[in-house]
Amino acid sequence: MSFSPLHIWASMGPLSKFIASILLLMATMIVAVFVERNVTLLRARTETKKFLRAVVSLLTPESYSRAVEVADGHQASPFARLMAPVLKKLSSGDEKNLSRVEVARREAERKKELVGEDLRRGMNILASIGSVAPFVGLLGTVVGIITAFQGIAATGSGGLGAVSAGIAEALVETALGLMVAIPAVLFFNQLNTKINAVETELARRTGELLDELENSHGHRDSGRFQKASA
Repeated sequence: MSFSPLHIWASMGPLSKFIASILLLMATMIVAVFVERNVTLLRARTETKKFLRAVVSLLTPESYSRAVEVADGHQASPFARLMAPVLKKLSSGDEKNLSRVEVARREAERKKELVGEDLRRGMNILASIGSVAPFVGLLGTVVGIITAFQGIAATGSGGLGAVSAGIAEALVETALGLMVAIPAVLFFNQLNTKINAVETELARRTGELLDELENSHGHRDSGRFQKASA
């Protein structure tokens, strides 16, 4: 028997091929999620810098409507998506200045959860595959061992020729399960670290911006936030 991957695939039974196909599909999914999330986070960082440069000069009551338009034009930035409804609250409210800022602060807290969920889109796929793939591989191992015993029963011999196909299936399925699970866990941890950093920066930027909104109502200088956004 040849132990090349194609020959092993050809020798697999239908159930073993089905399990291997599931593992290959999982591998495709984790690569897709990893690439998509990294591209999204990179674009979000770039768009956030552009949004901050554009919005810092519009943090005055008479410019809130324009600031909302700027936020709506940078939807790739999680910070812009967070601040758009906050600025809308400020531009549309009839309450006193300080109360309007407090309303905006509460709105920011509510929207922060939604933005966080959007940042973590697809992470459950990585976590699930990292947990499940070894067990799927183990299932393939069990099926391969069953195939090996069937070979023994069919030939009436326990020689290597009777069991080699089933053992090869078992080892391939085990290895494939681990080859899918290990990158899934590594990808999850890497993306989780990046997203935690984005969420931390998001909380800090939001606090600074809301403080500057209060300062603008009090006619104080907003240079600190301008410096932070550079």
